[in-house]
Amino acid sequence: MDPEPSNTGAGNPTENRKEATTKVPSKDPKKKDDKKDEDLSEEDLALKQQLELYVERVQDPDAGLQRVALESMRQEIRSATSSMTSVPKPLKFLRPHYGTLKAFYETMSDSDLKEFLADILSVLALTMSAEGERESLKYRLLGSEGDIGSWGHEYVRNLAGEIAQEYSKQHQNEEAPFDDLMDLVQQIIAFHMKHNAEPEAVDLLMEVEDLDLLQEHVDEKNYKRTCLYLTAAAKYLASPDDMLVLDIAHSIYMKCEEYPSALQVSLVLDNLQYVKHIFTSCNDLLRKKQFCYILARHGVLFELDDNMVLDDDEREQMQDIINNYKLSEGYLTLARDIEVMEAKSPEDIYKAHLLDGRASAGATVDSARQNLAATFVNAFVNAGFGQDKLMTGPADSSSGSSSGNWLFKNKEHGKTSAAASLGMILLWDVDSGLAQLDKYFHSTDNHVIAGALLGVGIVNCGVKNDCDPALALLSDYVDKEDPAIRIGAIMGLGISYANTQNEQLRSKLTPILGDTNASLDVIAFTAISLGLVFVGSCNEEVAQAIIFALMDRSEADLGEPLARLLPLGLGLLYLGKQESVEATAEVSKTFNEKIRKHCDMTLLSCAYAGTGNVLKVQSLLGHCAQHLDKGETHQGPAVLGIAMVAMAEELGVEMAIRSLEHLLQYGEQNIRRAVPLALGLLCISNPKVNVMDTLSRLSHDSDLEVAMAAIISLGLIGAGTNNARIAGMLRNLSSYYYKDASALFCVRIAQGLVHMGKGLLTLNPYHSDRFLLSPSAHAGLVIMLHACLDMKAIILGKYHYMLYFLVLAMQPRMLLTVDENLKPLSVPVRVGQAVDVVGQAGRPKTITGFQTHSTPVLLSAGDRAELATEKYIPLSSILEGFVILKENPEYREEH
Repeated sequence: MDPEPSNTGAGNPTENRKEATTKVPSKDPKKKDDKKDEDLSEEDLALKQQLELYVERVQDPDAGLQRVALESMRQEIRSATSSMTSVPKPLKFLRPHYGTLKAFYETMSDSDLKEFLADILSVLALTMSAEGERESLKYRLLGSEGDIGSWGHEYVRNLAGEIAQEYSKQHQNEEAPFDDLMDLVQQIIAFHMKHNAEPEAVDLLMEVEDLDLLQEHVDEKNYKRTCLYLTAAAKYLASPDDMLVLDIAHSIYMKCEEYPSALQVSLVLDNLQYVKHIFTSCNDLLRKKQFCYILARHGVLFELDDNMVLDDDEREQMQDIINNYKLSEGYLTLARDIEVMEAKSPEDIYKAHLLDGRASAGATVDSARQNLAATFVNAFVNAGFGQDKLMTGPADSSSGSSSGNWLFKNKEHGKTSAAASLGMILLWDVDSGLAQLDKYFHSTDNHVIAGALLGVGIVNCGVKNDCDPALALLSDYVDKEDPAIRIGAIMGLGISYANTQNEQLRSKLTPILGDTNASLDVIAFTAISLGLVFVGSCNEEVAQAIIFALMDRSEADLGEPLARLLPLGLGLLYLGKQESVEATAEVSKTFNEKIRKHCDMTLLSCAYAGTGNVLKVQSLLGHCAQHLDKGETHQGPAVLGIAMVAMAEELGVEMAIRSLEHLLQYGEQNIRRAVPLALGLLCISNPKVNVMDTLSRLSHDSDLEVAMAAIISLGLIGAGTNNARIAGMLRNLSSYYYKDASALFCVRIAQGLVHMGKGLLTLNPYHSDRFLLSPSAHAGLVIMLHACLDMKAIILGKYHYMLYFLVLAMQPRMLLTVDENLKPLSVPVRVGQAVDVVGQAGRPKTITGFQTHSTPVLLSAGDRAELATEKYIPLSSILEGFVILKENPEYREEH
């Protein structure tokens, strides 16, 4: 059967039928085609015959007739392709003639008519060409230079897909892409950007690896949608593409003077040069103050100079904002507004009266342990409020619960945590904190002095001060004889100078690592503190000092639980820095085999923490799948690593939760002990019901270590939420474990966490709509979870004060709006569940199920706020933390 009909006239149905059979094989072509013709309405039949006539005319030797036929065909196709709900009629009727026209095209001599026909073939190829042939693109490049948009969106979209395929093929063959292709890309981008299809434009440019083209097409109208898509896509790209995409988003924001968003992108890129540039580019003082609040929330050490802010007084005020001086004041404003200033005692949290008789009877067992638990509960619940009923209570009260008495209700190392808890209660309030801690420095008990040193560190956590009180007070104690005092001072320095890259501290602490006489615990805490101070800085000198310390230790030492904190200190230096860790990871392969694998897992999980890198998650899952001897410890960090890497975006979190469920079923004991902690990290301060149920089930596990990890994790997922369901579970657990002092201790800690800051704080290291990950907060959580991998030796041993590393992640979960003089200003805001609007058409609502409140308000996990009044304009695109409002000049009161 000859597929090409001869030129005997378009009205010859048998010829057409033959053509159709090659495309649509059927049992009996004759019947089928007659039926088809009968089904068509008169209009369609007329159109079909008309088109068949055009096809015939196109093949006419007379050029004039050809031109008229092509023009008419083009009109028909164009008028039909404007709305693409189904295959347009002209394309449908021309399908049988596609082969005919293709063959005729090959016989034509070069002329504008030939280009004309190529245009039409290119459109027909949209529905006709075989998969992978890329005929639409081929004929487009052979056709005329006309406007491609006139053929409709679907055509342009199809072309973009074919260009991407063509480009990747050329890329594989290492040919340079020809210019015609890039010209076409230019046209398509211009078309997409004009027609609100920014995501498609970005996708095409990512495929042809030329995102720079975006900038010339971006304007005031479309930059927000474009950048929103870019920043969302960056989470799913492998390194280094993710950084390139963010870089483009940053330059678009700068071009459109959307400085707060540019600042947030600069912080993700960890590029302080960009931050400086933003301060120098922006001339509005108020906006600069808003930048300072963003930097303060992220916990970046940043010095303003004359170029950024001219006026000395203004500069000093802004430096104070960056240094977080205002945090305590803002937090207490929120507390007063919500009326939770009254101090709470641990008994108010335990609510033992709600339980049956047996739990309260168990309270007398192991009272030192119970008092220690009460110390932590008291510290977490009253964190930052500056008053409580145990440590700062009035000395003359009839109960006699003044700080001196409570301190000595704790034994030995318990006193360290008790004294340090005062620092937690006075969190962020440096002046009164130092004044109240001063009395402990005169104590004769080394544990009390150690606690006071740690307390000083905690008070200064996240608050920078020009006169460096923490450094001045603590550095003298670092070289004392007593290991308890040294640890207090070293840990205090680590907490107060986290993420500051302070060189004085490096020269102070690195010699301790090389000191062979120092005890293992002192060295472990030194490594952790150095890791915190230089978090994510890839500092070579610190890395070498920790590596040498690991190599110098005896095999017996490396078997100790505390020795595992050394690799963690090393990992923190590379937190989130991806490939930069590789050289150090190579060196770690030469360590003693007792710690080698543990070090390898810790480095890998820290380096890719918060990147969402799927390949790394798979690699860590691979390590967890092996069934090993009892002595191996590296699977714990691998399980935590899965959570650390996958917590970058919501989808990753869901998938990681599923994978961890499987590990629970098939994993060995040491894996099962780490799974609850990993779940705690994935849903930190975000009590998801499915995770809550899993942890509740595990909290009754036959293996006590698994149960204790699950109990602590229940506290972590509910941290600062006052979640009633978790509080009820923990109360029941306290009566279930009333005879087991260790498990009961964990229950108490978890109860303290759930009611942390009376429900005003969060431990979530992500902020600004889950866009930014605060390095020091993340580091604090990771250290605390690594400590929980060996509960018995560390948290239930004498290093329970490692729980205080959580202070690094504590932040008020508030939205506090301030006026132009930075005084609190109450305005109505809508708070609801955030909706993902990336790549959606039009202007969709960004929140759903909202309620209207007056600021200051609390924001839960996944909440987003927007102003409910036109009267003010917020200076930050994301309403979280401190937001400055300026009056809207165009606002008119409605009478």
